[in-house]
Amino acid sequence: MDGIALALLANRANALCEEMGIVLRRTALSPNIKDRLDYSCALFDAAGELFAQAAHIPVHLGSMAYALKDVVAQFPWAPGDAVVFNDPFLGGTHLPDVTVVVPAFLEAQCLGFAVTRAHHAHIGASAPGSMPLSRSLAEEGLCLPPTYLLRQGGMPKATLAALAPLCRGEAPTEATWRTASGLEDFAAQLASAQAGARGLVGLARQQGGPEALATGVTALHDYGERLARSALAALPEGRYEAEDVLDSDGFSDVPVPLKLALTLKGGEAELDFTGSAAMVVGNLNCPEAVTAAAVFYAFRCLMPPQTPATAGVFRPLGLKIPKPSLLAAEAPAAVAAGNVETSMRVVDVVLRALAEAAPERIPAASQGTMNNLALGAGGAAPWDYYETLAGGQGASARGPGADAQHSHMTNTLNTPIESLEAHYPLRVLAYAVRRGSGGAGAHRGGDGVLRRYAFLVPATLTLLTERRTQAPWGLAGGEGGAFGRNRLNDDVLPGKVTLPVDVGDVLTIETPGGGGYGEGVPAPRP
Repeated sequence: MDGIALALLANRANALCEEMGIVLRRTALSPNIKDRLDYSCALFDAAGELFAQAAHIPVHLGSMAYALKDVVAQFPWAPGDAVVFNDPFLGGTHLPDVTVVVPAFLEAQCLGFAVTRAHHAHIGASAPGSMPLSRSLAEEGLCLPPTYLLRQGGMPKATLAALAPLCRGEAPTEATWRTASGLEDFAAQLASAQAGARGLVGLARQQGGPEALATGVTALHDYGERLARSALAALPEGRYEAEDVLDSDGFSDVPVPLKLALTLKGGEAELDFTGSAAMVVGNLNCPEAVTAAAVFYAFRCLMPPQTPATAGVFRPLGLKIPKPSLLAAEAPAAVAAGNVETSMRVVDVVLRALAEAAPERIPAASQGTMNNLALGAGGAAPWDYYETLAGGQGASARGPGADAQHSHMTNTLNTPIESLEAHYPLRVLAYAVRRGSGGAGAHRGGDGVLRRYAFLVPATLTLLTERRTQAPWGLAGGEGGAFGRNRLNDDVLPGKVTLPVDVGDVLTIETPGGGGYGEGVPAPRP
């Protein structure tokens, strides 16, 4: 294919993924999806290789790119099928992230797959919000291996029975499950993926048929690989080492180390995580696909803007991860925070190694946590709330870090105060930039945020947060960003905790700032 045709194909496919996201946002009912945009949409070829994605959430997209090939190979696909799963050890990330896969057929030929992944605040965990301070996967909720959600248009009875415990109200039937309380977001994901599959059929017809589409997708994979190799070849060859630590696993105060030896040679990169922590008691463990997603993201940031979102981009990257370990966990390990917290630290350690090779291109550490907050209650009026909070981004040679931004492996929004207070028995007392929390330097790190909640009913609170004892690091002489802080009323809370709260209690979260870059006095804030 010539360059113009290839660019048109890439952009048309990416536009389909954006359309899938719009369908999902408009049809979902939970604030977690329709307001925070905690979802991702992508297209895969007939072999399960990523070839297009929307600009959604890196930890979702990279892990799907790594694992979906094995999932789609398990099924004899037919028109009207859909598969659902969230098993972290069979293609998922952590249990709240539910994936729906729908095949696209034209002329009896499977063209590929439209896929959505979205975070469900209620997945049946041991604590409301489905992000518990857990020791095993069983505490984290309903675990679905890859399973038919639809088989030639109808939901199998076994799937209906598996999903029934998530319902709040009447038991769902095959005819009513799409509107059953607790399953509405499953239906929204299905509608989104079906819209993507229809769009993929239209794209194949536009290209000239299934064979022409397959030829174009192969060309996209190869083009992505060429750009990736070129970007890696531009980095100085050598071996670069880096270390970082997670604060703790929530059940001890012992820091959890990550180690990386990065070798750059001949347009390829090999990442060896030997020496990183073994699996821990708490839920910082993450599946290998999540570790791969963090690596993919860090290197994708070094590639040209026109690099297509295809599996070919990741061919020059090799991973060596001890198994089992913190970064390649095995069942039945707890993994709820591995997806959100450990993935962020993997990015930090990869960027720290790359900073040895190309310091002028790499920023200081951003906040290094998603500041996970889960709230809720059971009983006669159950509710589940989940949110990640923004923080400071790291400064770089090009300028200061941004304030109050989600960074790296998360790309969500905040829950707007109006939506939060309309849906939940909470009141937001303060929401502001945490001035002065960014690290000092020639370029100042971005500031974090302060968010304060008052409880209007008794509830259960869970925090899974990082960078409360290990500060985001600066670069080139810049200082580290400020630690994050959690408080309930006047009491300081640990970074990871589950506890009951009462009416009138006030939770305050101050998120970390980003690291500074370079020595010297920063320019005045505009």
